[in-house]
Amino acid sequence: MSAAPDSMPRLRPMLDADIVQVMEIEREVYPFGWTEAIFRDCLRVGYSCWVWEREGEIIGYSVMSTGAGEAHVLNLAVRPNWRRRGLGRGMLEHLITVAERYDVEAILLEVRPSNRTAMKLYEDLGFQEISRRRNYYPDHEGREDALVLSLQL
Repeated sequence: MSAAPDSMPRLRPMLDADIVQVMEIEREVYPFGWTEAIFRDCLRVGYSCWVWEREGEIIGYSVMSTGAGEAHVLNLAVRPNWRRRGLGRGMLEHLITVAERYDVEAILLEVRPSNRTAMKLYEDLGFQEISRRRNYYPDHEGREDALVLSLQL
């Protein structure tokens, strides 16, 4: 039996009103996450900001900037209880489509080497490591490097 259409998550542009729920996820997922002001600035300057919504609940989001032939995936998260259902992959595939509309030549992102789940997803979609940023991410035990990945379009 298939789920009712209203109960299926839908992908839509992020609104200012979504930021309260986005911040709930951000705090749950990232110990050193973004502030509300950063999300509001991303919306204000016109970054590509998206949410997965189901019955009024935001269950995932992403933020991507584009310019000068490149796109940068700046943030992407899914509520932990909604993971392993393809939402992260669906979001990233959507961002790739959006980037193609902007005639982007490459999509870049940073990821913690310890985030093996994200690394697997990015590799599955064709992202390749191009560099490493030393001590990029704050960590409870100091700092962690970031791997810079790129997808050529």
